[in-house]
Amino acid sequence: MILSGFHAVEERVRSAAENPASAAKMKILFSKPGPRVKKILELAKSAGIHCEQSDNKTLDQMADEHRGIVLEIQGQDTAASNVVDFDAWLERFKTARDGQEGQKRTTVVILDSVTDPHNVGAVLRSADQFGAALVLLPERRGANDIAQNEVIARASAGAASWVPVSVVTNLVRAAQQLKDAGFWIYGADAGGVQVQDGTFAQNSVLVMGSEGSGIARLLKEQCDTIVSIPTCGRIDSLNVSVAAGVLLYEIYRQSLLNKQ
Repeated sequence: MILSGFHAVEERVRSAAENPASAAKMKILFSKPGPRVKKILELAKSAGIHCEQSDNKTLDQMADEHRGIVLEIQGQDTAASNVVDFDAWLERFKTARDGQEGQKRTTVVILDSVTDPHNVGAVLRSADQFGAALVLLPERRGANDIAQNEVIARASAGAASWVPVSVVTNLVRAAQQLKDAGFWIYGADAGGVQVQDGTFAQNSVLVMGSEGSGIARLLKEQCDTIVSIPTCGRIDSLNVSVAAGVLLYEIYRQSLLNKQ
């Protein structure tokens, strides 16, 4: 796998610093070491990642937009450290819920058959910025290769190395498990409660549907509420990643109000 882009490379290097086995499979190639490249090289050397100076011609052959630095990761089975087992994550949530008073707000995002890796990356970026605890992706019918997909890494601006992600075989079953654990499920679609008029529960699941057909019927039936974003444009809908960002911000905004 080849990663390029300052944000994507830097955040994967930071993540590798906590996982020596992962760092051993990585190598950085760079051309002219400008200030940003020098910063990344310092982090990489501290993490034990081999760094090697090259030339732009070589980097051009490895990546289209490299900004003078690329990260090469050996091995097709390289797993990202933030990819977690859903059942184990849910058990940890239940333990924290049962053992702590005043448990903090927990937000989960479900991406139902979102196939464009740019959209998945952008949602991960919003999930990082607005404090989502987990993003759930389907094993089939969706872009889900967080560890190996360069487009996801670039579009997420590095968040793909940090936001906890689970890939599950059945999103409907996962949504039911979350409901059983005390989460309220909110599906994003037209014709629902306008987001400014609604209140998100302390433990919320935000379901975003695919770019073309929206939320699948069986998954939509799991939703407690459908929420909509009021718009005034001429086209019929927002991009799924933009809509996710708006809704995640609203969930985060409400959490800030509750702290006052």
